Amino acid sequence: MDLFSQSWAALLKAVAGLSDEDFAQPSGCAGWLVRDLVCHLVIDAQDVLITLATPVDAEPTRNSVTYWEVLDAPPTGDDPLDALTVRLAAAYGEPWLLRFHLDDVGSAAGRAAALADPAQRVGTRDEVLTAGDYLDAYVLEWTLHHLDLVAHLPGTAGPPAEGLARTRAMLEEIAGTPLPASLSDTDALLAGTGRRPSDEVVPLILG
Repeated sequence: MDLFSQSWAALLKAVAGLSDEDFAQPSGCAGWLVRDLVCHLVIDAQDVLITLATPVDAEPTRNSVTYWEVLDAPPTGDDPLDALTVRLAAAYGEPWLLRFHLDDVGSAAGRAAALADPAQRVGTRDEVLTAGDYLDAYVLEWTLHHLDLVAHLPGTAGPPAEGLARTRAMLEEIAGTPLPASLSDTDALLAGTGRRPSDEVVPLILG
């Protein structure tokens, strides 16, 4: 729970510090500008709020690692939700509106997470998790998207070390094999998720 809050706070702070020009730069998500990624984070924050407000009286079907599915191929941008994200981002017009909306809904998601009972079972994507496992799964989401955010913005601070280490551990568990010890956590995650070409790692596309 604390790691969720730490990772999310660091990501919100990074977005808050972006210049207007930064929003027009490419992100680490293929085909998305930084503004598109920030719009996706708004949707993510809404998902967190919705899930934490959706208690379920059933046994968990997933945990923080099995929450993630390995896809056969990376997104092409043809998915309706991906296309909608780009259109929504453009509709904001001014970067300050995106900053404001992310800060508003993002702060609410952070407060909801801090108040959540980690043992409470919640429903999302037709699956059941404990709130603790759900929030732990999102450490991976925040960390990878933080790396996406700073991919072409070298002056912007990256994700916290604890989030990088936890995300690496989760990715290794999903893959069923350790990532090369010679790679830093950042390099291992970029290679392990196909964000950076590597001869040492077979990348996983997560969804």
